Order: sequence, then C-alpha cells, then structure tokens
Amino acid sequence: MEAFSDFRKQSLPLIEKEMENFINEYTANDQLKEAMLYSIHAGGKRFRPLLVLATIRSFNKKAQTHDYQVAAALEMIHTYSLIHDDLPAMDDDDLRRGKPTNHKVFGEAQAILAGDGLLTAAFQLVALSQIESNQKILLIQILSKAAGTQGMVAGQAGDLQGEKRSLSLSELANVHEKKTGALIEFALLAGGILAEQPEEIVDLLGIFAQHLGLAFQIKDDLLDATSTEEELGKQVGRDEALNKSTYPNLLGLEGAKEALNEQLTKGSNTLKAIKETSSEFHSELLQELLEQLQL
Repeated sequence: MEAFSDFRKQSLPLIEKEMENFINEYTANDQLKEAMLYSIHAGGKRFRPLLVLATIRSFNKKAQTHDYQVAAALEMIHTYSLIHDDLPAMDDDDLRRGKPTNHKVFGEAQAILAGDGLLTAAFQLVALSQIESNQKILLIQILSKAAGTQGMVAGQAGDLQGEKRSLSLSELANVHEKKTGALIEFALLAGGILAEQPEEIVDLLGIFAQHLGLAFQIKDDLLDATSTEEELGKQVGRDEALNKSTYPNLLGLEGAKEALNEQLTKGSNTLKAIKETSSEFHSELLQELLEQLQL
C-alpha cells in the first residue's frame, strides 16, 4: 500500500473538485456562494473525507466518483459546523485555519446562511450521487444521525452546557463521542459500506472509529493547551478562556497523553481484529493515521 502522504496528495484535489463544482452549480445566490466557498477554500487537513477514501482503499477497492461525492459531502458538513462553532454566540473565534473566520468577513447573518447552505447541500450531493438506492438511503440515514441531534449537534449542545459547570471524565467523553466522534464514525462506516463489506466488518470499523475519534479529540485538547497560534492556525487557549472541561484539565498533561496512547493502542488492536476477519483488508493507511496522532 502507498504511504498516506501519497494517498492524500492524490485524493485531495478530487475531494476539492467535488465540493467546489457542486457549490458553484447548485447555489443560486452569488454572495452566499462566495461565503460558502470562502470556508471551503480555507483548507484544512480534510481528515474526515480522507478517512472515507482510505477505508475504501484499505479493502483494495478503487474509489469511484460517487465515493468522492460522499467524502465531499462529509467535509461540507464539517465545514458548516466550524462556521457555526466560530460564531459569537458559540465559541466566538476570530481565526480559523490561519484566516479570519467566516463571520468576520461576511457578517454573522451571512455566515449562518453559509453554514446552512453547506449542510443542506451535503445531503443534496449524496442524494444525487450514482449510488444504489438501498445503499444511498442507508448512507443518508447514518449521515443524518451523525450530524444531527443524536450526534454532532447533540455534542455541540453538551459542549456549550459544559461551559457552565465542570464535567466528569465520562460526561466529557460522551460530549466528544458526539461532537467530534460521530462524523469520524460515519467516515469509517461509509467507507465500509461503499467498499461493500459485510456487517461484521462494518461493525469493527465503527469500533475503530470510536477509538480514533476519542484520540483525535484528546490530541486536539492537548494542542490547544500547549501549541501556538502560528502552529495551529487558530486561537489557542480558547478552551481555558471559555472554562471548558478538557482532558488536560481533568487528567493533567501527562494523564491526557496516557489517555491518548491508550486509545491509539485500542485502535491498533481493532485494526488487527479486522485484518484477522477479512483477507481483503490492508491496515497500513489507517494505521498510519493512528501514528500521526501520537505526540
């Protein structure tokens, strides 16, 4: 299997193309389109859409146009969540991915609409994709659960409520399983479904996603506590400023690092279990993603 850096280099332009083409073709208001594309063009790691494609590739399948469309839709939803998360009523951030946040450029009302546009366009993109009907319905069902009131939105609500009190470790994990983990879980489940894997394998991918999502959030908390604005491309120390419960706050820096390593180990063990179950599965790309989360 190729290195993840090579895989990313090959895949990113196709993800970007799907997002940009769809927004240009299906957005009827020019100012709205400009605001949507502003945040899409701000870049980012594209971690979630790459997870969809890396999962498909891990089963020796070549990604098709509809696979890139599902990956693009997922990134559009993630980008919408960032636009809304940065708003003054939420985290009140001025910087995202090294650029002024959407509402600082276009105003709060237009930023809200840009987020709304990306969210609804994402589902339109999946609905119009050339995927077999039953599979498409399943993907839309899982994506709406992950993005909505059982997933990311519920997690964001819990995150806001957590600013007013100190969360326990289990409460914090529950918030992040929804706010961060739900879309990551969709990426793995969608990859397995699009690669036409049996339910047993898709379930194992979901378990791997839970460990990966928690590790991702713990590392994000650690970086917010220890990095600079230049390194992250966004304001640091925001969790402390908003009085949010975080893993470093609850466990200390060393305890948070131990928790991160525990999730990475569990994720690696789950990949081994998938490999033992499926002769098609090659774990290198997903294993490399785990290794990139190490500190």
